[in-house]
Amino acid sequence: MINSKSTFILTLTILICLSIAILSEGQATPFLLQFDRWEMLLPSIGISAMHMQLLHNGMVIMFDRTDFGISNVSLPGGICRYDPTDTAVKFDCSAHSVLYDVVSNSYRPLQVQTDTWCSSGAVLPNGTLVQTGGYNDGERAARMFTPCGYSETCDWIEFPQYLSQRRWYATNQILPDGRIIVAGGRRQFNYEFFPRHSSSSRSSRFEFLRETSDGSDENNLYPFIHLLPDGNLFVFANTRSIVFDYKTNRVVKEFPEIPGGDPRNYPSSGSSVLFPLDETNDTNVQVEIMVCGGSPRGGFSRGFVRATSTCGRLKLSDQNPSWEMETMPLPRVMGDMLLLPTGDVIIVNGAGTGTAGWEKARDPVIQPLIYHPFDHLFSVMSTPTRPRMYHSSAVLLPDGRVLVGGSNPHVYYNFTNVEYPTDLSLEAYSPPYLSFTSDPIRPKILTSDKVLSYKRLFNVDFSIPQFLTVDLLSVRIVAPSFTTHSFAMNQRMVILKLLSVTRDQLTNS
Repeated sequence: MINSKSTFILTLTILICLSIAILSEGQATPFLLQFDRWEMLLPSIGISAMHMQLLHNGMVIMFDRTDFGISNVSLPGGICRYDPTDTAVKFDCSAHSVLYDVVSNSYRPLQVQTDTWCSSGAVLPNGTLVQTGGYNDGERAARMFTPCGYSETCDWIEFPQYLSQRRWYATNQILPDGRIIVAGGRRQFNYEFFPRHSSSSRSSRFEFLRETSDGSDENNLYPFIHLLPDGNLFVFANTRSIVFDYKTNRVVKEFPEIPGGDPRNYPSSGSSVLFPLDETNDTNVQVEIMVCGGSPRGGFSRGFVRATSTCGRLKLSDQNPSWEMETMPLPRVMGDMLLLPTGDVIIVNGAGTGTAGWEKARDPVIQPLIYHPFDHLFSVMSTPTRPRMYHSSAVLLPDGRVLVGGSNPHVYYNFTNVEYPTDLSLEAYSPPYLSFTSDPIRPKILTSDKVLSYKRLFNVDFSIPQFLTVDLLSVRIVAPSFTTHSFAMNQRMVILKLLSVTRDQLTNS
């Protein structure tokens, strides 16, 4: 039930959003070339935002790595970190993680002890971020961050040897039972769970990851993993994809290879999304995956080859799924794909040639794309001021903007005499649905139930200057992503069933 009185509020780890469709289905969208904008939020947060996670209190936690060298933000209270195993600085009084407050546009430093370089993460049902793996002394570490108020002193809690295997370039996915699966990593053809069970703390073999490795080029790190409605996992690595039953360690189904032969996973880093799941369809929920970008096979060792310009769509719910290929206006490697509240997909950051890795890419692709799944159309959007190359990231914010940061294609922090200096800034991108032209038909949430239960009704009160028709109203929940290395882990959108709308004429303008 909805009382007509979303845009975006955060409830636990879920964004609730309402939207009013501006165009009828099937119409083209040329107006998207206008009315979007970029905003520089902060010229420096002291670190390069290699990893990002939106938390349930609306704040964003970010971190890079402890062996970049000394960052541009100090740890609070004169505290310092001593790590005799660190490869850059053994005694470091600078921070390598920050907590960003979206409302006040400010940040405070956090202390991370073990190396988080190229790690992974997911949020537990209680809102605590679980962050796993990394490099060197962090390769088997588990870290936890439980959100608190901005003025409070919550910080990272670390368990340095928690994992059974080293997890460098692994992928995390929250599961229906509240556990997190941690899969893969460099030369790790296996998976394990957080929290570990005392009787089964060892990892399980995952031969699919071994089969998809390209030797020294790999091309199967940070595998794309999406949780399917039946509880199984869709796993994409290199050019191959499967449905995987992690409970029985069994491949349920393998799909055709994505056409073209270009690898899509690190270091030939493309990106992937699971399209919104539409619960308004009582008979059959359509499940579709999209994979975009990458680099030709051998690109990591061949120099600055042209990035891949194709995307593949795979409808898993079809009886005989096959890839439907589309071409982006711009080739792109290391792009970030995020679901927008409209159900469109933004593709931002990345390069036009090369691969992921130190000094391995050139020709930054500055213009973001917005892809419209229903129309099969790409729109080229407004250009920001900063290139975002290797080690950049992006997340969707509760107010509908896209937060973008990071970029450091160098072994250490490097700000001078290089083509692409380390970037410590934060920018926000406002898609066209936040333009003044949409003000009359943009809903604003007033109140909603604080806790949502599975298969239970809930109410949202919202106001809107010009209510058009119920047929154009859509209610969606969004699971925010842990974004790093061109993959937004755990990202998910569900279109909810709308039962009724009650209009309050006294409050409706």
